[in-house]
Amino acid sequence: MPILKFPPIESADEQGIVAIGGDLHVESLKLAYKKGIFPWPISEDYPLAWFSPNPRAVFDLNNIHIPKKLKKFINNCSYKITYNTAFERVIRKARDIHQNSIHGTWITEEVIAAYIQLFREGHAYSVEVWEDKELIGGLYGVCFGKFINGESMFHIKDNASKIALLSILSNIKRADIKYFDTQMITNVTGSLGAIEIERPDFLDYVANTTAEKEINFQNFSLHLDFDL
Repeated sequence: MPILKFPPIESADEQGIVAIGGDLHVESLKLAYKKGIFPWPISEDYPLAWFSPNPRAVFDLNNIHIPKKLKKFINNCSYKITYNTAFERVIRKARDIHQNSIHGTWITEEVIAAYIQLFREGHAYSVEVWEDKELIGGLYGVCFGKFINGESMFHIKDNASKIALLSILSNIKRADIKYFDTQMITNVTGSLGAIEIERPDFLDYVANTTAEKEINFQNFSLHLDFDL
């Protein structure tokens, strides 16, 4: 049964937890993201937690930093980019890669099923990076109107996940979008210029952008000439 209402965001604890419990029904996900909340299953042994951290990590698309070494790599690589051609493979690859890491993964089978359904309804997307016919990196996230985020990414070849991320950032910048929600800063997102903004500012942004017309991924560039 879907969640019908979340507690006030202001009631979140210091970690940003707004609520605990419920399930990943697609209607629960829609309600959550439109309110600036995201699910994070800590593990299969604990109840589902719903987060809205303060501050919130985002990319300001007018202030992306691409290190010189990465620029040189991009200029000389032969990777190919596609959108929304292998969503399930991307989310499962992200699960498999993180599952073998020291921290494990929060991408359970329940998460996979929920986001596949969200993708089928047009509210999730994937970026795929290929070398010949091999899927070597990718990223998936959600999209509501002009609100778009990144949930998780993976790579099995150098810089493939960074190229997936830079591709989506470049394309949504061309679509006149201001922020890309990355939830929290990691080593990768920090190296590319992710910043933190106060939660009230983020929630205002979410309210305004989720009400806008949906993004058309078919218009996105597949080239590596990132306009950032």
